[in-house]
Amino acid sequence: MRRSRLAWRPPSRPPASLLVLGSVVSIQIGQAFGKHLFAYLGPMGVASLRLTLAAAVLLLLWRPAFPRSWRTWGLITAFGASIAGMNLIYPALAYLPLGMATSLQLLGPLAVALFAARHRGQLAWCGLAILGVGLFYLPGQVAFSLPGLLFALASGAAMGTYLLVNRSAGANSQDGSLLAWAVAFAALLTLPFGIGESGEALLDPSLLLAGLGLAIVSAVIPYSLDLAALRRLPARLVGLLESLEPVVAGLAGLLVLGERLGPVQWLAIACITLASAGAVALQHRENGSRVAQALPLEADPAARWREGKERV
Repeated sequence: MRRSRLAWRPPSRPPASLLVLGSVVSIQIGQAFGKHLFAYLGPMGVASLRLTLAAAVLLLLWRPAFPRSWRTWGLITAFGASIAGMNLIYPALAYLPLGMATSLQLLGPLAVALFAARHRGQLAWCGLAILGVGLFYLPGQVAFSLPGLLFALASGAAMGTYLLVNRSAGANSQDGSLLAWAVAFAALLTLPFGIGESGEALLDPSLLLAGLGLAIVSAVIPYSLDLAALRRLPARLVGLLESLEPVVAGLAGLLVLGERLGPVQWLAIACITLASAGAVALQHRENGSRVAQALPLEADPAARWREGKERV
């Protein structure tokens, strides 16, 4: 018996949305363990150690050629500055629970999605996600401080920029060479603050080993997944997919740090999750309609028959 030629074949590469979800899980688990290191290093010490070791891994992995054009250096500078800015989430974690800090950071990607929205459906999902973020901060919920709020919002602004610049980097490089240089530039920006805060503790062998693990889980893996995903997805969709971060952050904070959230905060997480799922479904429907509109007339047998009949 002959096998059908239409038998199912596994996809040659994973869906881009799955890459984003992998990035979300990896970075939140990493941040939870990174907060554990605050007992040995300051928040900026953890951030600078993480970026320095991540840069070393990426440079060894890709061995990129030295950039020669001013345009490439401009892209690296913008990319690296946005990565350094996102690491302000670590000083925010010194004041806020992981789930709350991450939801505030999320306002940056949500702003990208909102400004790029083209019709009411996208605006509705953005609005639901923003409602979910707002529920975290109703009176009587987890208390937060002004420094933590400002650090998290600054990190969110950098995260929104990161999504846009990362897409440009993916379009201008077929590998991770631009990412490697960008992370190295981010490490140079943050290292003076880390040295000033933590000093010689950054050279402790056990902390270097812990920092290497943190760098791989919370920087090398998620940044690489983001770069691959943004080659195939618009920044607004990635921003909405990353609204799942408070869900993962809440769970990571509970399991790793023992940080508990109340019923209202879990309701907020449910709103954010629903908004992400709705955005993905809407994007798939839009892509399907565009493909159908782009099909040539010859792809429709009935249309070809009608066209032949008219010619006769």
